[in-house]
Amino acid sequence: MTQLSINLNKIALIRNARDTKHPDPCEFAASVIRAGAHGITVHPRPDQRHIRAEDCLRLGDMGGTELNIEGNPFAAAQSAPRAGVADYPGFLALIEQIRPEQVTLVPDGDDQLTSDHGFDITRDGDRLRPIVEQLKGWGCRVSLFMDPDPAQISLVRALGADRVELYTETYARAHECGDYGPSLAQFQEAAAEATLHGLGINAGHDLNLSNLPDFHIDALLEVSIGHAFTIDALRYGVTDAVSRYLQALDAAGRP
Repeated sequence: MTQLSINLNKIALIRNARDTKHPDPCEFAASVIRAGAHGITVHPRPDQRHIRAEDCLRLGDMGGTELNIEGNPFAAAQSAPRAGVADYPGFLALIEQIRPEQVTLVPDGDDQLTSDHGFDITRDGDRLRPIVEQLKGWGCRVSLFMDPDPAQISLVRALGADRVELYTETYARAHECGDYGPSLAQFQEAAAEATLHGLGINAGHDLNLSNLPDFHIDALLEVSIGHAFTIDALRYGVTDAVSRYLQALDAAGRP
């Protein structure tokens, strides 16, 4: 069965709108795990506009929960945006402290609203290879955020990575328009290429209760969902929202 990992960034964003500790991402993490989710995802950024470095450290101390930390491996240390917030130590320094079960490397920039493209391995492969090696030396499973491009995906295994995370925004946009067959076929081709090279397959970005049941990808190991899940948790409550996403994943896995 495909694992459901809940991204907590938007929970932290709500907290950061006020000078408060609530909602607490760790408390929310415990709630979604109790409800049946399989893991937690966070994507700390240097400006700490949502999940913060200190949140990641606390989540890492929880234990018993699969933690996936996403981020740009080249992100450097940065001073805290305001008093009362710890400095951002740099992505790799943060990972070295926490050593989560999975690290997903994403080529996002500080000026991006959200992740919007995968790695170009032909350009960045030489820079990524020693980073992947270091992460695996710390005991982390390594996934690379990738567009559904079989030619690029075919290059990932040589870097030593374990998985790819397919960036699914194009599928989500096509599904909104109703004609998602060609887009889905593109993702299925990319997934087949990943499997051919011994890579595990994750997926994420704009997946929701509407489009997830139609996302039929063989050997899909994990989806990470945050923005849509947060909306649905407000609509249905945390427990019911988790249940609905597990049902959607079950539908996606049926032939």
